[in-house]
Amino acid sequence: MEPTEHNRRAWDEVHRRRTEAMVGQLGIPAAVRERLPEIAGKHVLHLQCATGESTAQLVELGGLVTGVDVSSEAIAIAQERAPTAAFVQSDVQQLPLQLERGRFDLVYTGGGVFHWLQDLDAWARGVTSALKPDGTLLAYDDHPVSACVDMTGHWREDYFDEQPLVSTGWRHFELRGDPAQEQKHERFWRLGQIVSAVADAGLVVRSLDEFPTIYKTYWREKDPRVPGQFVLIAVKSGR
Repeated sequence: MEPTEHNRRAWDEVHRRRTEAMVGQLGIPAAVRERLPEIAGKHVLHLQCATGESTAQLVELGGLVTGVDVSSEAIAIAQERAPTAAFVQSDVQQLPLQLERGRFDLVYTGGGVFHWLQDLDAWARGVTSALKPDGTLLAYDDHPVSACVDMTGHWREDYFDEQPLVSTGWRHFELRGDPAQEQKHERFWRLGQIVSAVADAGLVVRSLDEFPTIYKTYWREKDPRVPGQFVLIAVKSGR
């Protein structure tokens, strides 16, 4: 079974319970919202939309939003939350052709997304194909350095370790009911790899901001001197 299929099953198993456990904790962080371009009347592609909390907020801002997620359970919940948005169940590393026709003004993704990708270059090429000329990518996530530092501020992990991370269970929310059974297949990406993939796919990096914290995570009692999250903005050249 491919890693993406393992992850689809893992998310299908818990998405509705995750939504209930994290009420009020999901959505667009303020520091990210401040960096959004004007999207009223614009076409927005939300990759790894999960259960649609941020998708619904993008709709509230006036965007014509299409959400994409690999999990059918996530899509079902997202449709309940944002009924006027369009949704597509798909692997974001292999977008369907109808989403790769260069019609989106903004591709938005963030909040625990990159470690689920197995092929960063394929993801970045899909983003470029989805964007109109002069369209914008806004991506944010936990800073890779934060995964290497424990809650006491000590460096514990190898920043250059590229081995797959296979596990069962969840740490960032309390899962009620039966314990999770499905395996998750994750991958650690360094910040340089993420930025290089975006640039190699033909996008022009406009900004890369790093923060101690812009949203709550399960480990965020760490030393505030350690970078917690980053926001990356890149543009598809109109030439």
